[in-house]
Amino acid sequence: MLSYTIYSEAGGVGKTSLAANLAVAHARAGLNPLVVPLDPQDGDLSRLMGVDSDRANGTADNLVRHLVNSPKGPFDDLIKSSEGVDIVPEHNMLSDLSSHLSREQSKAEDLGDAYNIYAQLQRVLRDSDVSDDYDVLICDPPATESDHLYNAIYATRNLVIPVEPSWKGQASIEGLANLATNFADQLNIDVGVLAAVPNGVKNTRDQKEMVDQIEFPTPEVIGDRTSLMEGCWKQQCSAFKYVREHRTRRRDYEVETLAQFDRIARFLEAEVDIEAPYPPEPGALEEIA
Repeated sequence: MLSYTIYSEAGGVGKTSLAANLAVAHARAGLNPLVVPLDPQDGDLSRLMGVDSDRANGTADNLVRHLVNSPKGPFDDLIKSSEGVDIVPEHNMLSDLSSHLSREQSKAEDLGDAYNIYAQLQRVLRDSDVSDDYDVLICDPPATESDHLYNAIYATRNLVIPVEPSWKGQASIEGLANLATNFADQLNIDVGVLAAVPNGVKNTRDQKEMVDQIEFPTPEVIGDRTSLMEGCWKQQCSAFKYVREHRTRRRDYEVETLAQFDRIARFLEAEVDIEAPYPPEPGALEEIA
């Protein structure tokens, strides 16, 4: 199983858009991806993919209830699908995740039981046989150090890092590498960086120099696609669906961006020796059945 968390300490680097489009790219190739977004703020992956209808429903079952052993039903009932991708939608209870986990930890310790706050997402996914049902697991936590992030890393053990094309972005990459190393040492787990994806690059001399100095594999360098991504948020869909259904005129550079998402997905699959059953021609716009 391919599992990774998409994360950057820098905000506004297209983290959620990258997560959604890579999930669709895996699905287009015949793999079965599950996305677990964990952002407590609005403007999240559930919103982007149009599966956030129960976010503010206080009576709805949601991932947080499962993380603290108070589910209202089976995990499978949480899942919604969009563009061939299964998603566990975000819920407003994510805002209080840390306090819920702390209470569970206190109760366990009062009873003399061990309790790892950071292992609860992994537990829920393991108990729900996610590794048997899915080929790819993608987590999209918020761009802050938090229990949301730590649960995502503990569950996936791998990072894909969207990169801001600036020296500030370079500093954040170095900080994230240190964070991953420290987290791995603290919890005695291995955490790898599968890839860095420079995003919004305009090919200035400084940006090229910055990209050349990235220490992680960079399978693709994505240009400035502000208009495309804003359109996706407006229509609540991936870039693949947006170009296919909402663009009256095909733009070659946007089709090339779709091809880049496809190629990144193939690169990540190859990192764990997964071969997609029917990978499309990169950037192909025909909807895959």
